[in-house]
Amino acid sequence: MTTLVLLWGMATAQIRYSVSEEVKVGTVVGNIAKDLGLDKSTLKERGYRIVAELSEPFFQVNRDDGILYVNRNIDREEVCERTSACLIDLKTVLENPLEVHYVSVEVLDVNDHSPSFLEKEKRLEIFESALPGARFQLQAARDADGGPFSVQQYTLNRNEHFRLEVKDRGEDRKTPILVLQTPLDRESESSVALLLTAIDGGKPPRSGEMRITVDVLDVNDNPPVFNKDSYSVQLNENSPVGTTVIQVNATDLDEGSNAEVIYSFGNDVDVKARGLFDLNPLTGEIIVSAVIDFEESSRYEIDIQASDKGTATLTTDKSVIINIVDINDNVPEIKVTSFSRALREDSKTGTTVALISVKDSDSGINGKVMCFINQGIPFTLVPSLQNNMYSVVTKLPLDREQQSQYDIVIVAKDAGEPPLSSEKTISVVVSDVNDNSPEFSLSPYMMYVIENNAPGASIFSVRASDRDLNENANILYHILRDGTNDNIASYLNINPENGNIIALKSFDFETLKTFQFQVVATDSGTPSLSNNVTVNVFILDQNDNAPVILYPVNTNGSAEGVEEIPRNVNAGHLVTKVRAYDADIGYNGWLLFSLQEVTDHSLFGLDRYTGQIRTFRSFTETDEAEHKLVILVKDNGNVSLSATATVIVKIMEPKEAYAATDFEITKKNDEESNMAFYLMITLGSVSVLFLVSIIVLIVMQCSKPTEFSSKYLQDANYDGTLCHSIQYRSGDKRYMLVGPRMSIGSTIVPGSNGNTLVVPDRRRTSGEVRCI
Repeated sequence: MTTLVLLWGMATAQIRYSVSEEVKVGTVVGNIAKDLGLDKSTLKERGYRIVAELSEPFFQVNRDDGILYVNRNIDREEVCERTSACLIDLKTVLENPLEVHYVSVEVLDVNDHSPSFLEKEKRLEIFESALPGARFQLQAARDADGGPFSVQQYTLNRNEHFRLEVKDRGEDRKTPILVLQTPLDRESESSVALLLTAIDGGKPPRSGEMRITVDVLDVNDNPPVFNKDSYSVQLNENSPVGTTVIQVNATDLDEGSNAEVIYSFGNDVDVKARGLFDLNPLTGEIIVSAVIDFEESSRYEIDIQASDKGTATLTTDKSVIINIVDINDNVPEIKVTSFSRALREDSKTGTTVALISVKDSDSGINGKVMCFINQGIPFTLVPSLQNNMYSVVTKLPLDREQQSQYDIVIVAKDAGEPPLSSEKTISVVVSDVNDNSPEFSLSPYMMYVIENNAPGASIFSVRASDRDLNENANILYHILRDGTNDNIASYLNINPENGNIIALKSFDFETLKTFQFQVVATDSGTPSLSNNVTVNVFILDQNDNAPVILYPVNTNGSAEGVEEIPRNVNAGHLVTKVRAYDADIGYNGWLLFSLQEVTDHSLFGLDRYTGQIRTFRSFTETDEAEHKLVILVKDNGNVSLSATATVIVKIMEPKEAYAATDFEITKKNDEESNMAFYLMITLGSVSVLFLVSIIVLIVMQCSKPTEFSSKYLQDANYDGTLCHSIQYRSGDKRYMLVGPRMSIGSTIVPGSNGNTLVVPDRRRTSGEVRCI
């Protein structure tokens, strides 16, 4: 039969059952799940278990139905020795969420042991002169059972000389004493046979016997007498071996050897006390012979026998009570009963990390324990409903990227003098949560690519890092295609694992000089986080374009021309100018002119920078009438490219030259007239577009709210003249092209002709219009 007591708390409960000792393994003690109101279907999932200190606990719980059953044989006398109530305390734990329940099982005693004497036969020597009423203490019987099943009574067989008295010492200790009723007569009866029987309180009772033979001796009729009615002393635990506890003293009124007293332990002194104390048989001193521990026993009652040396020895018994004084000699013990080694970094404040219990074997103030943990960590210690039980919980949010592991030092300190303390360290690992987006090493990226790159080759790479771990830090890359730069982005591909960007086509500087696109880095966490970066790509020029001859060019497209000049021109006369251009830039587009072939080196000269052909001297009658000049046009690239032009110079007589000159002048005037016409149309169109732009900007400025316009400087002498400004940025400065007035506090940039101002950077939108 079991009894149930429930004590409910917020997160704990205590149940008490009872079960008899020596029951079969598997015997049901109680249904914990039912008594606690737990859902049986969740027991296994929540890891329901008993936290046991023994490798083979006495009890186990069935996770399927929550039944507590006996796991191995229980011997109450082995578990609790001779205590009145034998309780086995169990801790049961459920996780997710963490719950702790306390179960106490009382082991009930059964009468499974019979009383027994250490000696089956005992011989007593009693002088015939012993007077009626003389008392002889006998060895008590021992019964491993306790309570009502211990030795309850003694019986003595019927005889004419002795009767039996029993001294009750409490704690299941009853000592039999033989009391002489009638005088002994050795001459008529030299020995008396007695049978002492010890009976316990079982139903049916069990018993044990000891045979006593009383040898009647001759006369020593005065027993020793102690000088005190009772002896009591206090002894500090851990007293050094050899310390004198107390000295007893007894005297005998007889003379000679019958008056010499020797001391010995009584028959009822247990083995444990005999191991801790020695008795000097001559002086009666009780001496410490082993380590005295208050936690093992706080009190010892030792029977001392004083015996004389008469032929028929007389003895007197006296009890000595030794009270042990507790000393603070035990450090507190810290036990971690449940521990979560890994904790998510997004755990809420107040999450339980571990359950700990603290125990101090000392008593009184020496056993009072204070518990605390080290400072500077996001954890705190919360006391539980049970005494000396604590929970380690989080008190601040965790961040694995700042600290991935904490060593929690738990310190337990008692209140003794001097205080003793102990500590235990538990390590808590903070597990990663995907709470960090990838971060690029640069933002934005500036990439430079030489034109005519090989398609399919890697041109540059981007790199991003993630402060998270494992999958949360595994980054994949892709190019953002949002429709704005799809045409350009389609020429690129990116390796999703390492961020290497591959050009799918060859770039041409003369077609495309710069472009930008965005790369997105996404981690592999759940849910995933991403970040993007802008990549600005600048195409670098290569010398891949040869110079192109613009003049001279004949009708079939070849670089050839004929120039006619009068024979009477002076030295330095401009014959013609070779014009060319190169689509490249910089040194690759810087052209130099040289004469590759000429009929007379003394007659013509070529300016290497402008391409102008001039005469070195005046013509003579002996000079030929036609000269061929081959001009080489070459750029300044590392591997220079070139083109040639051929100019045929014809020397005309003065009259022919004038006629040709008039014709050319007329033709040139017509061409210039046509060119002037086209120029006027172009200038008119540009002016109209400029005026329209000014009107639009003024309308936009005037439509802004008053508080926005108030940000701009006002001129107290403003006369209503319209003005405009166009802003642009270069590096860390902003520039403004202004009209007739300038902003106060602005600086004129040297070389700007007075109409470009450096404006303090107030982060206004480029192209903002202001009236000053």
